[in-house]
Amino acid sequence: MNTKRTGPVSAGQFAKVRRTLLAVGVLIALHLQPAFAQYNGDNSIDTALILAVDTSQSVNERRFRLQMDGIAAALEDPGVINTILGGPRGAIAIKLVSWADHSYFALPWTPIRSKQDAVEAAAKIRQLPRRGGEYTCMARMLRNLRETVIDSVPFNPLKTVVDISGDGIDNCESEAGLKRAKDNIVKAGVVINGLPIVVEGTRFVGQGAYRAPGAGLGQLTPPDLRQRMTLETWYKSNVIGGFGAFTITANGYADFARAMRSKFVVEISWAPEARVPFSRNARPPAVKLR
Repeated sequence: MNTKRTGPVSAGQFAKVRRTLLAVGVLIALHLQPAFAQYNGDNSIDTALILAVDTSQSVNERRFRLQMDGIAAALEDPGVINTILGGPRGAIAIKLVSWADHSYFALPWTPIRSKQDAVEAAAKIRQLPRRGGEYTCMARMLRNLRETVIDSVPFNPLKTVVDISGDGIDNCESEAGLKRAKDNIVKAGVVINGLPIVVEGTRFVGQGAYRAPGAGLGQLTPPDLRQRMTLETWYKSNVIGGFGAFTITANGYADFARAMRSKFVVEISWAPEARVPFSRNARPPAVKLR
């Protein structure tokens, strides 16, 4: 067996090897950088939650305040706070949108990583002014979210959820227009949940309802042949979408806080088996609340 003997490594050879190792190290670091960024403690959250609140003509100042107080009370609830802190990343972020004829970003993205964060966010929400309108333009609001918010969430969430609450159907566009707007949100990997607010005396909705001038209208079905559809049914058929999407109904504005708290807990909860994958497209557990 012949063994080739080598002499001492020269300074030039050593420098060449050192440069090669440094170059390899830089390439590895650049390759892994996105993966490390995904776990950045300041940027990674469990849920990016967009709260879309109806402020149309039917929502007077009192009803608006009941909604804001209900959202704030949910954030202050110990059960909700424990659910937030008990997630895989122990944090969420919320953004509040009020919508009627147009939509307005009432509360910018606000991260919640502690009880203090939740209490401070609740205080801000209680102080938000009402910016109302006449019509219930849900499809228009969804298109605005798709164009300006969905692709620019300033966090790395495991899931993104749009939470729509309101007391009536879209009276600006046809159901086909609303479906297109909803589908474009869902195709982006976002879940849309619903919180219909059933006001006494207005449980049934349907054709012939109050509509904006120029709204997409089809031929009306004769009154004796019209389907009697509840607001809950309309939300399930036309609003919610995405993996595990669900609705929780508020029986009037006085019941909004209870419904919002229940909805909050489900939206930000993760089953143990869902805590393994840390990716933007991770799926939440299925929820059977329809």
